[in-house]
Amino acid sequence: MNRYDDIRFFNDAEVQIALQSAVRHPMIKSLFQYTFKDMDYEEAKKIILSCKSINDFQRDVICRTVETVLTESSAGLTTSGFDQLDPKKSYLYISNHRDIVLDTSLINLTLFNKGLIRTASAIGDNLVQRPFVNALSRLTRNFIVKRGVSPREILMSSKKLSEYINSLIHEDNRSVWVAQRQGRTKDGNDITEQGVLKMIALAAGKEGLESYLNNLRIVPVSISYEYDPTDILKVPELLAKEADEEYIKSENEDFNSILKGALGQKKHIHIHAAKPFHIEALEEQSTNQVLQRIVQHLDREIQTNYQLWPTNYVAHDLLTNSSKYKTHYSDHDMQQFERRLRLRVNVEDRKAVESFLNMYARPVLNKEKLAVTNEA
Repeated sequence: MNRYDDIRFFNDAEVQIALQSAVRHPMIKSLFQYTFKDMDYEEAKKIILSCKSINDFQRDVICRTVETVLTESSAGLTTSGFDQLDPKKSYLYISNHRDIVLDTSLINLTLFNKGLIRTASAIGDNLVQRPFVNALSRLTRNFIVKRGVSPREILMSSKKLSEYINSLIHEDNRSVWVAQRQGRTKDGNDITEQGVLKMIALAAGKEGLESYLNNLRIVPVSISYEYDPTDILKVPELLAKEADEEYIKSENEDFNSILKGALGQKKHIHIHAAKPFHIEALEEQSTNQVLQRIVQHLDREIQTNYQLWPTNYVAHDLLTNSSKYKTHYSDHDMQQFERRLRLRVNVEDRKAVESFLNMYARPVLNKEKLAVTNEA
C-alpha cells in the first residue's frame, strides 16, 4: 500500500483498467462524443483505449476536449509569462480560482503548448463524490483534498497532503497546482487564505520555512474570464453570506457548475504566470509573519496581473454610478453587459444586482487599492 493511495491520482499501470471502465459510462461517453464529434464512437473509442498513460490521455483526449471548449464557448485564450519558466523544472502554481475544472484545464493546456511540465492538481473530495467524476479526475492527475472531517483528521490529512506535494515536486519532478483559497472566488475578490500556505508548509520539518517554500518554486498565476459562465450560480451563496445565513448547496450544484463552466460563454480568457518568487529570510520573524508576507506577495502578484476586460470596467461604473472608466468599453459592451444582468438577476432586487456587479467590479477595485498602496 502506498501511503498516498487515498488521495493520489492513477499511476500509468492503472490507466488502461480505468479507461476500459470509463468508456462504458454514459456521462463519460457523452464527454468523449463531444470531444470527437467528427468521428463515430467506435473510432473515438479506439483513440481513447490506445492511451497507455496519463500523458497519453491528456495529450490525445483532454487537450482536444479543452480546445473544443475554447472554440465553441470563448473568443480565445491568451497567455503571458510562461516563456520565462524552465521546461525542465517543476513548479508550485498558486492561482486565483474561478471555475471548478476549467482553471486547471486551461493552465495545463498552456503548459502543454509551452513544453512545460504539467501539473498534478488539488481538488476537494466534495467534488468527486460521483464514481465517474472521481475516475475522470484521477485520470487527469488530480489529487484529493479532504474536507468536512474532524479538526484532528484535518491536521493529519493536511500533513499528508503537504508531504505529497513535496514528493511530487522534488521526487517526481511533477508540477503542482493549488488554489489560493479553499473553494472558488465567488465575489471576485482574489485573496489568499493563509491556511493554504500553512498546509503547504507542514512538510518543511527542520528546514527553515523561507528556504523550504523557496525550494518549491512558487509561481503566482492570474486567470481571468471576460464573462464568468457560472456568475448567476454564485449569487445565491453571496446573498446568503451577506445575510449571515448558512448556505446549503443543492445536490447537483457542483456538477451543474462544472457543466456550466465548460459549456457557457466566456468570451476572452487570459492567464498570466508571474516569476517564481524568492522570499528573504528575516531575523526574529514568526511562522505567522513569514506566511503573512507570502500572502501579501501572492495577492499583489495575482491582482496586479489579472487581465481586466470591458465587463469589469462596465460593472465598476454601474456599481459606482459613474463613468470613470468609460474609455475602456464601448456602448455595445455596456448594452451586452446590461442585457446579461437583466437575464440573470431580478433587477428589482438591489442586493442581487450589487452582488452580481461586485463580482465583476472587484478586480478593478483591487487594482485601484494596489495603486494607492504603491504610491504611499
